[in-house]
Amino acid sequence: MPVWCANDDGAAMRVRVMLLLGSLDGGGAERVAVNLANHCNPSLVDLRLGLLRRHGPYLEEMDAGRVEMAASGSLWRAPLDIARMIRAAQPQVVMSFGMGVNMLTWLALKALGPDRPRWICREDSNPDAEIRNLLASHAGRAAVRKTTQWAYRSADYLLVVGHDLAAHLVRQDGFEPGRLGVIHNPIDLAGIERSAAEPLEVKPSRPFIVSAGRLVAQKGHDLLIKAFAECRAARDLDLVILGQGPLERTLKEQAAALGVADRVRFSGFQHNPWTWFAHSRLFVLPSRWEGFGNVVAEALACGAPVLVSDCDFGPREQVEHGHSGWVAPSGDAGALARAMEDLLNDPVLAARLAAGGRARARAFDISRIVPSYAELFIEQASMHRPYRVRSGALSPRAPALATADGEFRLVVEE
Repeated sequence: MPVWCANDDGAAMRVRVMLLLGSLDGGGAERVAVNLANHCNPSLVDLRLGLLRRHGPYLEEMDAGRVEMAASGSLWRAPLDIARMIRAAQPQVVMSFGMGVNMLTWLALKALGPDRPRWICREDSNPDAEIRNLLASHAGRAAVRKTTQWAYRSADYLLVVGHDLAAHLVRQDGFEPGRLGVIHNPIDLAGIERSAAEPLEVKPSRPFIVSAGRLVAQKGHDLLIKAFAECRAARDLDLVILGQGPLERTLKEQAAALGVADRVRFSGFQHNPWTWFAHSRLFVLPSRWEGFGNVVAEALACGAPVLVSDCDFGPREQVEHGHSGWVAPSGDAGALARAMEDLLNDPVLAARLAAGGRARARAFDISRIVPSYAELFIEQASMHRPYRVRSGALSPRAPALATADGEFRLVVEE
Protein backbone atom coordinates (compact mmCIF):
# COMPACT_ATOMS: atom_id res chain seq x y z
CA MET A 1 0.00 0.00 0.00
CA PRO A 2 2.11 2.96 -1.25
CA VAL A 3 1.99 6.26 0.60
CA TRP A 4 1.71 9.45 -1.45
CA CYS A 5 1.90 13.09 -0.40
CA ALA A 6 0.27 16.10 -1.94
CA ASN A 7 -0.96 19.50 -0.90
CA ASP A 8 -4.63 20.42 -0.84
CA ASP A 9 -4.79 21.78 -4.38
CA GLY A 10 -2.83 18.84 -5.78
CA ALA A 11 0.24 20.88 -6.67
CA ALA A 12 3.31 18.71 -7.01
CA MET A 13 6.71 19.51 -5.60
CA ARG A 14 9.60 17.19 -5.00
CA VAL A 15 10.57 15.95 -1.58
CA ARG A 16 13.73 17.75 -0.48
CA VAL A 17 16.33 15.42 1.03
CA MET A 18 19.87 16.04 2.28
CA LEU A 19 22.37 13.23 2.79
CA LEU A 20 25.00 14.11 5.43
CA LEU A 21 28.52 12.65 5.23
CA GLY A 22 32.00 13.54 6.37
CA SER A 23 33.41 13.56 2.83
CA LEU A 24 33.29 11.55 -0.39
CA ASP A 25 36.31 9.37 0.36
CA GLY A 26 36.25 6.04 -1.44
CA GLY A 27 34.27 4.02 1.10
CA GLY A 28 31.07 2.00 0.97
CA ALA A 29 28.81 4.62 2.57
CA GLU A 30 30.12 7.29 0.20
CA ARG A 31 29.46 5.04 -2.78
CA VAL A 32 25.89 4.47 -1.56
CA ALA A 33 25.31 8.22 -1.20
CA VAL A 34 26.55 8.90 -4.74
CA ASN A 35 24.44 6.06 -6.14
CA LEU A 36 21.36 7.47 -4.40
CA ALA A 37 22.10 11.00 -5.61
CA ASN A 38 22.59 9.90 -9.20
CA HIS A 39 19.82 7.30 -9.47
CA CYS A 40 16.98 8.44 -7.20
CA ASN A 41 14.07 9.56 -9.40
CA PRO A 42 14.58 13.35 -9.73
CA SER A 43 10.89 13.92 -10.42
CA LEU A 44 10.14 12.60 -6.94
CA VAL A 45 13.15 13.54 -4.83
CA ASP A 46 15.34 16.65 -4.87
CA LEU A 47 18.40 15.06 -3.29
CA ARG A 48 21.50 16.95 -2.17
CA LEU A 49 24.65 16.04 -0.28
CA GLY A 50 25.96 17.90 2.75
CA LEU A 51 29.69 17.34 3.32
CA LEU A 52 31.90 18.34 6.23
CA ARG A 53 34.98 18.23 3.98
CA ARG A 54 35.37 18.70 0.22
CA HIS A 55 37.46 15.61 -0.27
CA GLY A 56 37.36 12.25 -1.98
CA PRO A 57 37.45 10.60 -5.41
CA TYR A 58 33.66 10.42 -5.69
CA LEU A 59 33.36 14.22 -5.86
CA GLU A 60 33.92 14.07 -9.60
CA GLU A 61 30.79 11.93 -9.97
CA MET A 62 28.57 14.59 -8.37
CA ASP A 63 27.01 17.73 -9.81
CA ALA A 64 28.70 20.46 -7.76
CA GLY A 65 25.43 22.39 -7.59
CA ARG A 66 23.91 19.59 -5.53
CA VAL A 67 26.66 19.53 -2.90
CA GLU A 68 26.52 21.76 0.18
CA MET A 69 29.81 22.29 2.02
CA ALA A 70 30.53 22.99 5.67
CA ALA A 71 31.88 26.50 6.16
CA SER A 72 34.52 25.84 8.80
CA GLY A 73 35.91 22.37 8.06
CA SER A 74 36.44 22.02 11.83
CA LEU A 75 35.25 18.93 13.70
CA TRP A 76 34.48 21.03 16.77
CA ARG A 77 32.22 23.32 14.75
CA ALA A 78 30.68 20.50 12.70
CA PRO A 79 27.27 20.55 14.45
CA LEU A 80 26.96 24.28 13.70
CA ASP A 81 28.06 23.65 10.11
CA ILE A 82 25.44 20.93 9.71
CA ALA A 83 22.76 23.21 11.16
CA ARG A 84 23.77 25.97 8.71
CA MET A 85 23.67 23.58 5.72
CA ILE A 86 20.21 22.41 6.76
CA ARG A 87 18.94 25.99 7.14
CA ALA A 88 20.35 26.87 3.70
CA ALA A 89 18.96 23.85 1.83
CA GLN A 90 15.66 23.58 3.80
CA PRO A 91 15.32 19.80 3.42
CA GLN A 92 12.24 18.05 4.70
CA VAL A 93 14.32 14.95 5.43
CA VAL A 94 17.97 14.49 6.34
CA MET A 95 19.76 11.16 6.39
CA SER A 96 23.12 10.91 8.14
CA PHE A 97 25.69 8.22 7.39
CA GLY A 98 27.79 6.42 10.00
CA MET A 99 28.24 6.73 13.75
CA GLY A 100 30.43 9.84 13.77
CA VAL A 101 28.22 11.92 11.47
CA ASN A 102 25.12 10.53 13.18
CA MET A 103 26.29 11.93 16.51
CA LEU A 104 27.15 15.31 14.99
CA THR A 105 23.75 15.43 13.27
CA TRP A 106 22.02 14.67 16.58
CA LEU A 107 23.71 17.73 18.13
CA ALA A 108 22.91 19.90 15.11
CA LEU A 109 19.23 18.98 15.12
CA LYS A 110 18.93 19.70 18.83
CA ALA A 111 20.07 23.24 18.02
CA LEU A 112 17.40 23.59 15.33
CA GLY A 113 14.57 22.83 17.72
CA PRO A 114 11.05 21.69 16.77
CA ASP A 115 11.24 22.99 13.21
CA ARG A 116 13.99 20.56 12.32
CA PRO A 117 13.53 18.22 9.36
CA ARG A 118 12.75 14.55 9.81
CA TRP A 119 15.90 12.62 10.65
CA ILE A 120 16.79 9.20 9.27
CA CYS A 121 19.77 7.93 11.23
CA ARG A 122 21.58 5.38 9.04
CA GLU A 123 23.87 2.83 10.70
CA ASP A 124 26.05 0.95 8.24
CA SER A 125 28.42 -0.94 10.53
CA ASN A 126 28.61 -2.88 13.79
CA PRO A 127 28.39 -0.09 16.40
CA ASP A 128 29.70 -2.26 19.25
CA ALA A 129 32.80 -3.21 17.27
CA GLU A 130 33.35 0.38 16.17
CA ILE A 131 33.28 1.57 19.80
CA ARG A 132 35.61 -1.25 20.94
CA ASN A 133 38.02 -0.27 18.18
CA LEU A 134 37.81 3.41 19.12
CA LEU A 135 38.34 3.18 22.88
CA ALA A 136 40.39 0.93 25.18
CA SER A 137 38.70 2.03 28.43
CA HIS A 138 35.70 -0.02 29.52
CA ALA A 139 34.15 3.06 31.16
CA GLY A 140 34.74 5.12 28.03
CA ARG A 141 33.14 2.48 25.85
CA ALA A 142 30.10 2.29 28.14
CA ALA A 143 29.68 6.06 28.08
CA VAL A 144 29.93 6.29 24.30
CA ARG A 145 27.57 3.36 23.88
CA LYS A 146 24.97 4.99 26.14
CA THR A 147 25.28 8.32 24.36
CA THR A 148 24.93 6.60 21.00
CA GLN A 149 21.75 4.89 22.17
CA TRP A 150 20.29 8.23 23.30
CA ALA A 151 21.14 9.83 19.98
CA TYR A 152 19.77 7.00 17.87
CA ARG A 153 16.56 6.83 19.87
CA SER A 154 15.94 10.52 19.18
CA ALA A 155 15.94 9.87 15.43
CA ASP A 156 12.61 9.67 13.64
CA TYR A 157 13.76 6.51 11.89
CA LEU A 158 16.76 4.23 12.32
CA LEU A 159 17.83 2.66 9.03
CA VAL A 160 20.30 -0.21 8.96
CA VAL A 161 21.84 -2.15 6.09
CA GLY A 162 21.22 -5.72 7.17
CA HIS A 163 18.66 -7.89 8.96
CA ASP A 164 21.20 -9.39 11.37
CA LEU A 165 22.23 -5.90 12.48
CA ALA A 166 18.58 -4.88 12.89
CA ALA A 167 17.85 -7.93 15.04
CA HIS A 168 20.92 -7.17 17.16
CA LEU A 169 19.81 -3.59 17.80
CA VAL A 170 16.27 -4.65 18.70
CA ARG A 171 17.52 -7.43 20.98
CA GLN A 172 20.37 -5.58 22.70
CA ASP A 173 19.29 -1.95 22.65
CA GLY A 174 15.52 -2.29 22.67
CA PHE A 175 14.87 -0.29 19.50
CA GLU A 176 11.26 -0.40 18.42
CA PRO A 177 10.86 -2.51 15.27
CA GLY A 178 8.33 -0.02 13.89
CA ARG A 179 10.90 2.79 13.90
CA LEU A 180 13.73 0.67 12.53
CA GLY A 181 14.05 -0.63 8.99
CA VAL A 182 16.43 -2.47 6.69
CA ILE A 183 17.49 -1.48 3.19
CA HIS A 184 20.51 -3.16 1.65
CA ASN A 185 23.09 -1.02 -0.11
CA PRO A 186 22.51 -0.45 -3.83
CA ILE A 187 25.06 -1.26 -6.53
CA ASP A 188 25.02 -0.07 -10.13
CA LEU A 189 24.92 -3.50 -11.71
CA ALA A 190 24.97 -2.34 -15.33
CA GLY A 191 27.81 0.12 -14.70
CA ILE A 192 29.82 -2.49 -12.80
CA GLU A 193 29.41 -5.05 -15.58
CA ARG A 194 30.57 -2.50 -18.18
CA SER A 195 33.60 -1.56 -16.10
CA ALA A 196 34.41 -5.18 -15.32
CA ALA A 197 34.71 -5.91 -19.04
CA GLU A 198 37.50 -3.34 -19.45
CA PRO A 199 41.09 -4.62 -19.64
CA LEU A 200 43.42 -4.20 -16.69
CA GLU A 201 45.65 -1.15 -17.11
CA VAL A 202 48.60 -3.06 -15.62
CA LYS A 203 48.35 -6.74 -16.42
CA PRO A 204 49.80 -8.90 -13.63
CA SER A 205 52.43 -11.43 -14.60
CA ARG A 206 50.66 -14.16 -12.62
CA PRO A 207 47.07 -15.11 -11.79
CA PHE A 208 45.93 -13.43 -8.60
CA ILE A 209 43.60 -13.36 -5.62
CA VAL A 210 42.06 -9.95 -4.89
CA SER A 211 40.73 -8.11 -1.86
CA ALA A 212 39.53 -4.54 -1.50
CA GLY A 213 38.94 -2.20 1.41
CA ARG A 214 40.47 0.48 3.56
CA LEU A 215 43.74 -0.65 5.16
CA VAL A 216 42.52 -0.69 8.76
CA ALA A 217 42.18 -3.39 11.42
CA GLN A 218 38.47 -3.88 10.70
CA LYS A 219 39.12 -5.22 7.20
CA GLY A 220 41.40 -8.04 8.36
CA HIS A 221 44.07 -7.78 5.68
CA ASP A 222 46.62 -9.09 8.16
CA LEU A 223 44.58 -12.30 8.43
CA LEU A 224 44.45 -12.56 4.64
CA ILE A 225 48.21 -12.10 4.22
CA LYS A 226 48.86 -14.81 6.83
CA ALA A 227 46.36 -17.14 5.14
CA PHE A 228 47.90 -16.42 1.74
CA ALA A 229 51.36 -17.31 3.04
CA GLU A 230 50.00 -20.60 4.45
CA CYS A 231 47.93 -21.60 1.41
CA ARG A 232 49.82 -24.13 -0.71
CA ALA A 233 47.38 -23.75 -3.60
CA ALA A 234 48.29 -20.04 -3.80
CA ARG A 235 52.05 -20.55 -4.24
CA ASP A 236 51.92 -19.64 -7.93
CA LEU A 237 49.51 -16.72 -7.40
CA ASP A 238 49.80 -13.09 -6.37
CA LEU A 239 47.64 -11.35 -3.80
CA VAL A 240 46.37 -7.93 -4.91
CA ILE A 241 45.01 -5.63 -2.20
CA LEU A 242 43.08 -2.58 -3.41
CA GLY A 243 42.68 0.36 -1.04
CA GLN A 244 44.52 2.87 1.09
CA GLY A 245 44.89 3.35 4.81
CA PRO A 246 47.13 3.80 7.83
CA LEU A 247 48.20 0.13 8.08
CA GLU A 248 49.84 -0.10 4.66
CA ARG A 249 53.39 -0.01 6.02
CA THR A 250 52.58 -2.54 8.77
CA LEU A 251 50.99 -4.91 6.26
CA LYS A 252 53.97 -4.66 3.92
CA GLU A 253 56.28 -5.47 6.81
CA GLN A 254 54.12 -8.48 7.68
CA ALA A 255 54.28 -9.74 4.08
CA ALA A 256 58.07 -9.40 4.13
CA ALA A 257 58.35 -11.25 7.45
CA LEU A 258 56.26 -14.12 6.04
CA GLY A 259 58.37 -14.30 2.88
CA VAL A 260 55.61 -13.29 0.45
CA ALA A 261 56.44 -9.61 -0.12
CA ASP A 262 57.24 -10.29 -3.78
CA ARG A 263 53.75 -11.77 -4.28
CA VAL A 264 51.63 -9.27 -2.32
CA ARG A 265 50.76 -6.14 -4.29
CA PHE A 266 49.29 -3.01 -2.71
CA SER A 267 47.58 -1.25 -5.61
CA GLY A 268 45.94 1.64 -3.74
CA PHE A 269 42.56 3.15 -4.52
CA GLN A 270 41.25 2.12 -7.94
CA HIS A 271 38.59 4.00 -9.87
CA ASN A 272 37.78 0.69 -11.57
CA PRO A 273 38.23 -2.08 -9.00
CA TRP A 274 35.67 -4.19 -10.84
CA THR A 275 37.99 -5.20 -13.65
CA TRP A 276 40.36 -6.51 -10.96
CA PHE A 277 37.51 -8.52 -9.46
CA ALA A 278 36.49 -9.92 -12.84
CA HIS A 279 40.04 -11.01 -13.73
CA SER A 280 40.81 -12.61 -10.36
CA ARG A 281 40.87 -16.29 -9.46
CA LEU A 282 39.17 -15.49 -6.15
CA PHE A 283 37.82 -12.48 -4.25
CA VAL A 284 38.31 -12.53 -0.47
CA LEU A 285 36.74 -10.33 2.22
CA PRO A 286 38.48 -11.22 5.54
CA SER A 287 36.78 -8.55 7.68
CA ARG A 288 36.55 -8.72 11.47
CA TRP A 289 33.25 -6.83 11.37
CA GLU A 290 31.01 -5.21 8.77
CA GLY A 291 27.57 -3.79 8.28
CA PHE A 292 27.19 -4.57 4.60
CA GLY A 293 30.12 -5.31 2.31
CA ASN A 294 29.60 -3.25 -0.85
CA VAL A 295 32.63 -4.89 -2.40
CA VAL A 296 31.06 -8.30 -1.79
CA ALA A 297 27.99 -7.39 -3.85
CA GLU A 298 30.23 -5.86 -6.51
CA ALA A 299 32.50 -8.93 -6.67
CA LEU A 300 29.43 -11.15 -7.04
CA ALA A 301 28.30 -8.98 -9.96
CA CYS A 302 31.72 -9.34 -11.60
CA GLY A 303 31.53 -13.14 -11.63
CA ALA A 304 34.39 -13.71 -9.20
CA PRO A 305 34.17 -16.67 -6.82
CA VAL A 306 33.65 -14.95 -3.45
CA LEU A 307 35.03 -15.99 -0.05
CA VAL A 308 33.88 -13.98 2.98
CA SER A 309 34.40 -14.13 6.72
CA ASP A 310 31.45 -15.00 8.94
CA CYS A 311 31.69 -11.68 10.78
CA ASP A 312 29.02 -9.55 12.44
CA PHE A 313 27.26 -8.31 10.36
CA GLY A 314 26.50 -8.43 6.65
CA PRO A 315 28.62 -10.75 4.50
CA ARG A 316 26.88 -13.98 5.52
CA GLU A 317 23.60 -12.26 4.65
CA GLN A 318 24.88 -11.41 1.18
CA VAL A 319 26.36 -14.81 0.40
CA GLU A 320 24.68 -18.20 0.74
CA HIS A 321 27.43 -20.66 1.62
CA GLY A 322 28.02 -23.19 -1.15
CA HIS A 323 25.61 -21.53 -3.58
CA SER A 324 26.62 -17.91 -4.23
CA GLY A 325 29.87 -17.86 -2.28
CA TRP A 326 31.87 -19.44 0.52
CA VAL A 327 31.82 -18.44 4.19
CA ALA A 328 34.77 -19.04 6.55
CA PRO A 329 35.01 -18.43 10.32
CA SER A 330 35.85 -14.84 11.21
CA GLY A 331 39.21 -13.91 12.73
CA ASP A 332 40.81 -17.28 11.90
CA ALA A 333 43.68 -17.11 9.39
CA GLY A 334 44.06 -20.91 9.38
CA ALA A 335 40.41 -21.45 8.48
CA LEU A 336 40.69 -18.77 5.79
CA ALA A 337 43.74 -20.53 4.31
CA ARG A 338 41.86 -23.85 4.22
CA ALA A 339 38.88 -22.24 2.50
CA MET A 340 41.18 -20.64 -0.08
CA GLU A 341 42.78 -24.06 -0.62
CA ASP A 342 39.39 -25.67 -1.23
CA LEU A 343 38.25 -23.08 -3.75
CA LEU A 344 41.53 -22.82 -5.65
CA ASN A 345 41.85 -26.61 -5.94
CA ASP A 346 38.28 -27.11 -7.19
CA PRO A 347 37.62 -25.11 -10.37
CA VAL A 348 34.18 -26.72 -10.80
CA LEU A 349 33.11 -25.49 -7.36
CA ALA A 350 34.58 -22.05 -8.04
CA ALA A 351 32.70 -21.79 -11.34
CA ARG A 352 29.44 -22.84 -9.67
CA LEU A 353 29.87 -20.19 -6.97
CA ALA A 354 30.67 -17.56 -9.59
CA ALA A 355 27.45 -18.33 -11.49
CA GLY A 356 25.40 -18.32 -8.30
CA GLY A 357 27.04 -15.06 -7.28
CA ARG A 358 26.04 -13.31 -10.49
CA ALA A 359 22.43 -14.29 -9.88
CA ARG A 360 22.60 -13.16 -6.26
CA ALA A 361 24.02 -9.74 -7.22
CA ARG A 362 20.78 -8.83 -8.98
CA ALA A 363 19.09 -8.51 -5.58
CA PHE A 364 21.31 -5.50 -4.81
CA ASP A 365 20.86 -3.61 -8.10
CA ILE A 366 19.94 0.06 -7.91
CA SER A 367 16.73 -0.66 -9.83
CA ARG A 368 15.53 -2.73 -6.86
CA ILE A 369 17.07 -0.85 -3.92
CA VAL A 370 16.85 2.87 -4.76
CA PRO A 371 13.02 2.94 -5.02
CA SER A 372 12.88 1.69 -1.42
CA TYR A 373 14.96 4.70 -0.36
CA ALA A 374 12.70 7.04 -2.34
CA GLU A 375 9.62 5.55 -0.68
CA LEU A 376 11.18 6.03 2.76
CA PHE A 377 12.08 9.66 2.00
CA ILE A 378 8.55 10.37 0.80
CA GLU A 379 7.01 8.66 3.83
CA GLN A 380 9.16 10.65 6.24
CA ALA A 381 8.55 13.92 4.38
CA SER A 382 4.80 13.40 4.75
CA MET A 383 5.32 13.68 8.52
CA HIS A 384 7.36 16.87 8.34
CA ARG A 385 4.30 19.14 8.62
CA PRO A 386 0.82 18.54 10.02
CA TYR A 387 -1.23 16.46 7.65
CA ARG A 388 -4.56 14.76 7.61
CA VAL A 389 -5.19 11.26 6.41
CA ARG A 390 -7.51 10.45 3.56
CA SER A 391 -7.98 7.03 2.04
CA GLY A 392 -8.73 6.79 -1.62
CA ALA A 393 -7.49 6.00 -5.07
CA LEU A 394 -4.71 7.95 -6.67
CA SER A 395 -3.50 7.49 -10.19
CA PRO A 396 -0.27 5.44 -10.36
CA ARG A 397 1.05 8.20 -12.59
CA ALA A 398 0.58 10.83 -9.92
CA PRO A 399 3.93 11.79 -8.42
CA ALA A 400 4.61 10.87 -4.80
CA LEU A 401 5.47 14.36 -3.65
CA ALA A 402 5.45 16.76 -0.72
CA THR A 403 5.12 20.54 -0.73
CA ALA A 404 7.53 23.18 0.45
CA ASP A 405 4.93 24.86 2.63
CA GLY A 406 1.26 24.71 3.42
CA GLU A 407 -0.75 21.76 4.65
CA PHE A 408 -0.07 18.18 3.64
CA ARG A 409 -2.50 15.37 3.26
CA LEU A 410 -1.40 11.77 3.29
CA VAL A 411 -3.08 9.79 0.53
CA VAL A 412 -3.06 6.03 0.91
CA GLU A 413 -3.52 4.19 -2.38
CA GLU A 414 -5.67 1.12 -1.92
